[in-house]
Amino acid sequence: MARWIEVVLRHERTVTLAGLTALVALAWIYLLRLSHEAVSMAEMGMAHLGPWTPADAALAAGMWSVMMVAMMLPSAAPMILVFVTVNLRRGLDANAPYVSTGLFTLGYLLVWGVFSVGATAAQWGSQRAAVLAEATLALTPLAGAAVLVAAGLWQLTPLKYACLARCQSPIGFLLAEWRQGRRGALVMGLRHGLYCLGCCWALMALLFVGGVMNLAWVAAIATFVLVEKTVPAGRVVGWLSGGALIAGGVVMLGFTL
Repeated sequence: MARWIEVVLRHERTVTLAGLTALVALAWIYLLRLSHEAVSMAEMGMAHLGPWTPADAALAAGMWSVMMVAMMLPSAAPMILVFVTVNLRRGLDANAPYVSTGLFTLGYLLVWGVFSVGATAAQWGSQRAAVLAEATLALTPLAGAAVLVAAGLWQLTPLKYACLARCQSPIGFLLAEWRQGRRGALVMGLRHGLYCLGCCWALMALLFVGGVMNLAWVAAIATFVLVEKTVPAGRVVGWLSGGALIAGGVVMLGFTL
């Protein structure tokens, strides 16, 4: 019996990991294509300079949503894989119906979808205020310095680390937040997404500093998020990054003024 359970668990985890990998890969392929198109349009002097239309807003929100899948799903993978294990074991032990891991993942991504709408609004507002470059979607030095300092300060707050602690302990989170059924899986995904948002929203704001279309910068932030959420010394990494961001913002401000 125990051997059979382990075989089923291994299969479920493998299928889930393959699905997550495929989603992330497709998201990065889309971003690579989008970045290439943006560079080509900028070189031909075809950057969008007119007022936004509803279609423009929808496309921007879609871009942000795909970017959040590419950046945030890898760091959520450990939590999702632990959910697979706990979900299956509880189902076997308590004879409860199996709940799709997709519902948990959907709840998580819904939070970042809402964030994407907010990021779209920030992009629109920054362009209206003429502090965001059309082609690269990078802030002016003064605005970028302000974002660096703000992100650095958030990295040092107790609320940031309360959220980070929830993200770093998949077993602890699931034991404390477990809910039965499909609705329960969706709610758990939403709650995990909210903790992750509290942990990482300021890091996502840094995309506007290096350029949203700068995929090297996007990959660097995504890698940092993954490291901060998965290594034992994540809190120390966060503190150090907070200090570095504040210092970088002050230096940038000094060169700007």
